[in-house]
Amino acid sequence: MSDRKRVGHRFDRSRAPSLQWGGQRRGPDGEIPKDGIILDCGWGRLVFAHTFSEPADVAQALREERTGRRDIAFYIRDPHVVLAYAPQELFLDPSHTFRLWLNHVPRQPASPRGFIVRQMTTSADAEGILRLYKQRRMVPTPPDFLWDNRKNRRLVYLVAEEVGTGRIVGTATGVDHAEAFDDPENGSSLWCLAVDPDCQMPGVGQAVVLQLAETFLARGRAYMDLSVLHDNTQAIGLYEKLGFQRVPVFTVKRKNPINHALFIGPDDEDRLNPYASIITTEAKRRGIRVKIIDADEAYFSLSHGGRRIVCRESLSDLTTAIAMSRCDNKRVTSRLLRDAGLEVPLQQVAGDPAENAAFLAEHGSVVVKPARGEQGAGISVDVRDPQVLRSAVKEARTICETVLLETFHSGDDLRIIVIDHRVVAAAVRKPPVIRGTGQHTVSQLIDKLSRRRAAATEGESRIPMDAETRRCVEHAGLTMDTILEAGERLTVRKTANLHTGGTLHDVTDQLSAHLRDVAITASRALDIPVVGLDLLVPRPEGEEYVIIEANERPGLANHEPQPTAQRFVDLLFPETAESARQLHAHQAS
Repeated sequence: MSDRKRVGHRFDRSRAPSLQWGGQRRGPDGEIPKDGIILDCGWGRLVFAHTFSEPADVAQALREERTGRRDIAFYIRDPHVVLAYAPQELFLDPSHTFRLWLNHVPRQPASPRGFIVRQMTTSADAEGILRLYKQRRMVPTPPDFLWDNRKNRRLVYLVAEEVGTGRIVGTATGVDHAEAFDDPENGSSLWCLAVDPDCQMPGVGQAVVLQLAETFLARGRAYMDLSVLHDNTQAIGLYEKLGFQRVPVFTVKRKNPINHALFIGPDDEDRLNPYASIITTEAKRRGIRVKIIDADEAYFSLSHGGRRIVCRESLSDLTTAIAMSRCDNKRVTSRLLRDAGLEVPLQQVAGDPAENAAFLAEHGSVVVKPARGEQGAGISVDVRDPQVLRSAVKEARTICETVLLETFHSGDDLRIIVIDHRVVAAAVRKPPVIRGTGQHTVSQLIDKLSRRRAAATEGESRIPMDAETRRCVEHAGLTMDTILEAGERLTVRKTANLHTGGTLHDVTDQLSAHLRDVAITASRALDIPVVGLDLLVPRPEGEEYVIIEANERPGLANHEPQPTAQRFVDLLFPETAESARQLHAHQAS
């Protein structure tokens, strides 16, 4: 290690060049680094503002941003000066900058985690990183960029790999400032931290951050910086816990469609849930006018070419009241699908306790569900005991007076999205599973997983601590106060509904032609233009199935990166479809 790099650890923190404007950016030995450093990161360019002599040059660099990319000017001490050169094109990013001095990196937790953190080494790792970017709606990189830069010393790509499955569940990108521009401060920075929203294991984000810090510490770097949105309280809480401190520098970005929400200011659209906002965002890309009618209930209208359509998430004027009522009543849905020659569970209306017990005795295991309702409310699955059956029927009646009993079928819970009688997406839904640490109770683990699911879905997915959750725990011979052994898994609900903590795993490409035909036949039998069909299948590639429900208002955001919102807006405004395809192709190139 050179003397210059060693002295970086002893550098006067209050006079660090990255915390000063360009004219003061001399190193401890009086040297001046390269001027105007810009680093291509794939998703956009990092503009190291403190390496520019003139703020006008920083503004000009941002004005040269490519379409579909997000450039970031970092380490700006006086943002008002940069903005003055292009006030109509640039904006002050509402983010905080945090710094971790690497001689104070906290130790990694010693408890079992179920995953390992390492550097990207294979093309499959790169594909896993891109999948996480899409899941978290981050700006993607060109497909080959990550792999082409795997040996680039300026960029460090870390992945968290789940033990046993090899699935990539977390990632972060590091930038080595000393390699990028011979930084006299000997610094580094963290970018693109992402964790799989369906990950069951706690601590993935923290472990990736700490591993990146240790990687840069091993290289002899002095600190690691990052930029985080001011309202990302969960991330800020993590960084502060790890010892990061706020530093007084700012970030400037260019006004573009990607950054739209950051500079346009809050409005009613910001209150829309993810299932509505994915549609309004796609509509705006096409020049379709969006008007929010009731943000809290997700009602909005779309207008284009003299035509106006009112929607509530994926439910629109194009779905008739008759079609909606067919799906709303699970008893009617079952009859119509059976009449169309499709496989559905045997079903009867819950009556007196003796009749219900007779149905249970005949079939051994049943599902109890309200005839009307959504989001998994009031549903009990795999009920085998008459006393439990009575409680389940009572619980279901709190949702709807008419309660249905169905034969229980095992298999994967498959959701298929059909729009305009074409299959657009398919995903296996899995119930929430906790993993033991040897230190926490079942109740504590459920609470931790529920908070992670809520954070990953903008509050849409939580595990209710209700009778059904307690029943599932007790069915496994445990209680809420049991300390689950390290690594032990426990399914805490039998239903896989997202709103009760379930997760989705895309299988669109694996879906068999037979199941595609089944889904299309079902949509035509219900005469509905947009529907989410729930099936139980041994495997998505096969032909066996039973259809258990149809949802007239499926959550399209749950199936990203499949083009559910694009196909929905195609249905509403087909005249915009071709131009939209060209736009998406251009942004992906």
